[in-house]
Amino acid sequence: MRMTRVLVLCCMMVLQSVDVLAQTKGESYLKAHFAACLSRNEVLPVKKDKQLRLSSIEKYRQQVWQAWKQANEASAEEPLLPLGLLSETSVAQWHLPDSLEPHAVMPYRYGVKEKGGVRSGYPFFIYLHGSGPKVQEWSTGLVLAQRFQDGPSAYFIPQIPNEGKYYRWWHKSKQFAWEKLLRLSLARGDVHPDSIYLFGISEGAYGSQRLASFYADYLAAAGPMAGGEPLKNAPAENCANLPFSLRTGDRDMDFYRNLLTLYTRQAFDSLQRLHPNLYTHRVELIPGRGHAIDYSPTTPWMKQFARQPYPRYFCWEDFDMDGRHRRGFYNLVVNQRPDEQARTRYEMTIDGNHVRLTVDNIRYEVLEKEPYWEIELKFRKHLTPATSGRFTLYFCEELLDLTKPVTIEVNGKCLFKGKLKPQLRHLVNSCATFYDPRRLYPTAVELAL
Repeated sequence: MRMTRVLVLCCMMVLQSVDVLAQTKGESYLKAHFAACLSRNEVLPVKKDKQLRLSSIEKYRQQVWQAWKQANEASAEEPLLPLGLLSETSVAQWHLPDSLEPHAVMPYRYGVKEKGGVRSGYPFFIYLHGSGPKVQEWSTGLVLAQRFQDGPSAYFIPQIPNEGKYYRWWHKSKQFAWEKLLRLSLARGDVHPDSIYLFGISEGAYGSQRLASFYADYLAAAGPMAGGEPLKNAPAENCANLPFSLRTGDRDMDFYRNLLTLYTRQAFDSLQRLHPNLYTHRVELIPGRGHAIDYSPTTPWMKQFARQPYPRYFCWEDFDMDGRHRRGFYNLVVNQRPDEQARTRYEMTIDGNHVRLTVDNIRYEVLEKEPYWEIELKFRKHLTPATSGRFTLYFCEELLDLTKPVTIEVNGKCLFKGKLKPQLRHLVNSCATFYDPRRLYPTAVELAL
């Protein structure tokens, strides 16, 4: 009997050793795979795959995220500054790729206003300054950040790399910086993944309004101030699930900021009537004020909101910004755009285990145009059902009951019906695509129109 127990224990130890060895090899493979994805800035095909039991999804999700973190830590790129106290000395810089903008260096401040009081990452504010002299504007950003009543919180305060006519926060070189910032801050765990806030003043307002629509799936709230973009540049439809604040003086008439803020309010009001509780917004024209307004109410308003990473409804107008499109939005990834010459709108609704997706190409009709600057102010959208295109829908336990069959309907046609099979490759691919700890999806369906 004693010998039998010894043999059993020995067998258990061997099995445990084999399991640990397999896990170690798996983590090494994943780390090397992610390192290749980072170096090439691509989501590379996964060569190894494994079907997962529902009970093991969380275990593999943690393994994938750990490998992703290690790959980012080992990357040869310029790192993100360690998160210390926000001050004049908490400064570093990133050299942006010459292929996107020659001689572009982005100095930044990164730090916390007060330490302690948080368990799983700080609320994180990204502040974009205005178009005055960039050194002065950057210094003003630090003063404002320390004054705002939103602590404990972390701040990223960049200085725009260069200056000049039509030089903007949303150009491709800066998109590189925003995606790097999201990737590194989330991988390191400095910031809470559901508490990322974007705001700015004047030129920073234009930038934050465009970027909020472009990156809405990462943000908990957005708050441009003293701005007002034409809605073609920042479709309000993308801000379902994203609380949005825009405060502009009612006498701020340069570049039609007050009028465009009014049109933005009308658009959000209309969307909120169509989708109650989804388009939370506060768009205000402040009586008697010009371009200078009180900036202090915005960050406390934003901080009360947390991101919804698993919405059962979203509307995404896939628009290009400086000639570049996103890979995907929330749980949708575009593999082939339906029309390379047109924008496409994806509208998803999940009811139980029934997924409905409409895919439409969009044509803009200009209704109002300013004669001197030729700024297009007001539009009407014309939608035509897409007849081509390929895309992937990712799913997780928060979106669907993975123990039951799923039906996916696209433009009124049933394109999938059955049970979804959790697989390791979906966790890996979604991690490399979104670099978001909340969006490591164990199941996916590839669809074509």
